[in-house]
Amino acid sequence: MARTKSILSEARQIERAVALIHLGARLQVLESETDLSYERLLRLYKEVAGKSPSKGQLPFSTDWFMTWQPNIHASLFLNVHEYLNKVAALDEIDTVIKAYRLYIEQMKAQGLEPLLSVTRAWRLVKFVDNGMLTLTPCSQCGGHFVTHPHEIARHYVCGMCNPPARAGKGRLAGSLGGGNREIHTLAPS
Repeated sequence: MARTKSILSEARQIERAVALIHLGARLQVLESETDLSYERLLRLYKEVAGKSPSKGQLPFSTDWFMTWQPNIHASLFLNVHEYLNKVAALDEIDTVIKAYRLYIEQMKAQGLEPLLSVTRAWRLVKFVDNGMLTLTPCSQCGGHFVTHPHEIARHYVCGMCNPPARAGKGRLAGSLGGGNREIHTLAPS
């Protein structure tokens, strides 16, 4: 027996897809998180974004999240995501969307360029859900940062408490404002 499609359910799927497109999500994310057909998503993407979606594979490695600045950005996003998971009864993708919007808002408030795309944020949540990444508290500041699950947690020191030697010397110098700013509040509330 064919399943009757709900117009309201389909409208929510389209609304979710539009929100993801506005945030810059790749087509593969839309396919994974909605029940809409590839053809409908493609038409919707072109209509909303005014261009065809990017081609190519999604990021698949956890390594990007371990480098200094991306780790700080990913940790901020993931802490917001985990908080929303605890306090709001939302579908997983809606939690990602809200957490990503809050991350972008925080970056703008700090005058920083966001390093984390919504596609990477979505992938980060998938990595955490699959046990490939986790949040580990820093032994110095107490903030929770993205790490591999087998990191020695007792002695873990985050990249903000112990930045790499070349931190602040490259083209992105100052993008974290020279050290411990308000963004250094990754301890859970």
